[in-house]
Amino acid sequence: MDCLVKLYQLPPVASLLESLTAREIHIRRPLAYEKHQVLDWIEMNFSPSWRSEADCAFHSPVTCFIALRHRQIIGFVCYEVTAKNFFGPLGIAESYRKQQVGSALALKALWSMWELGYGYAIIGSVAPEALPFYQKLVSAFAIPDSSPGIYAERLNQ
Repeated sequence: MDCLVKLYQLPPVASLLESLTAREIHIRRPLAYEKHQVLDWIEMNFSPSWRSEADCAFHSPVTCFIALRHRQIIGFVCYEVTAKNFFGPLGIAESYRKQQVGSALALKALWSMWELGYGYAIIGSVAPEALPFYQKLVSAFAIPDSSPGIYAERLNQ
C-alpha cells in the first residue's frame, strides 16, 4: 500500500542530526563521483531494483541522501525517483537499525520535498512491517486502494 505524508506538519530534524553527529554519523547528499559506490552498496545490501531506483537520483540536484560513519555508507534514502512526489526507497544497514539513522534520513528527504514545493509526499509500496515506523515518525496514513499502485505492471524477475 502507498501512504501519504503531510509535509507541512513535519517534525524538525536539526536536533536529530546533531545527536547523530555526536555519534560520528553524518548525513549528506552523495557527489556524482560517488555514484558507483552508493549504487554498489545499495545493490549489495538491498536489491537490484533499489539500485535502479537510486540510479535515477543522480542528476542535479541529487535526490538522495546517504548516512556515513567513518566515511562508510550505513544508509540511504531517495525521493523523486520512482515518480514525481514519491519518497523512497529507504534502507539502513542492519547493524544501524533502530538507532534513528532511518528517521534522520527520512526527515531530510521529506523536508527536501517540502522545499521543492510539495504539500504532501507519497511513500510508495510501504511494507506492512514499515508502516508503524512512518506512522510514528511523520503521521503517515494509508491511501485506500493503492496496492499495487504504480507497481502493478512490474516485469517478471
